[in-house]
Amino acid sequence: MIDTHCHVDLYSNPFEIINQCEREGIVTIGMTNLPSHFEMGYPHVMNCKKVRLALGLHPLYAKQHSEEFDLFLKCLSKTSYIGEIGLDFSKEGIITKEIQLESFQKVLFALRGQKKILSLHSRKAEREILELLVDNKTENAIFHWYSGPLSLIDKICESGYYFSINPAMIKSYSGKEIIKKIPKNRLLTESDGPFVNINNRVVKPIDIKLVLLHLSVIWNMDLLQVESIINDNFKRIISNIKVY
Repeated sequence: MIDTHCHVDLYSNPFEIINQCEREGIVTIGMTNLPSHFEMGYPHVMNCKKVRLALGLHPLYAKQHSEEFDLFLKCLSKTSYIGEIGLDFSKEGIITKEIQLESFQKVLFALRGQKKILSLHSRKAEREILELLVDNKTENAIFHWYSGPLSLIDKICESGYYFSINPAMIKSYSGKEIIKKIPKNRLLTESDGPFVNINNRVVKPIDIKLVLLHLSVIWNMDLLQVESIINDNFKRIISNIKVY
């Protein structure tokens, strides 16, 4: 199983999650919200076989971006994964819209020519993010927990980008409609733990199996076929980067 977006550091017991992923063979990309969080967490996962840490500048932490950007640049060489980054123009984030735009453009410019995989937060800013990705010739980007218009999905795929879906999405009508619209070869899995709850408990990377089961039903395939498609998609997106 593959979890392309999980906030391992925000669980009450991160080491329990890391150990479970290592034990069960779950490839897990741990997001961070700020470079200082990445710097703290990196020593704990640098020798893991299945867990990697991504370097993030979360849009809802925009007020801290300017003081952390130099550290972002300093940490770039330590990981092939960038996230969580992006834009948030919802009621929660709109107040820092201009800071977010400036910061996100600086990140994309810094990543030009570098072989990284990006995990993107795009709430209420899907079109703006797509435009900036294309303008900066960004490759290997994943729209995490996409909630934007169905009409934009084809354009995102045509631009070469991917989507990661989680157990919360398979429980809502809008989420299920989005999942049905995403081409099989552009779909990846995520937990977004610990921000998703299932059956009155916090989701874990091992719960990716719930997403796979959902896909097996709507694709009319057995689980092994579904897993094979997701694995092939992940292999494709990492095929041109140096993973470390």
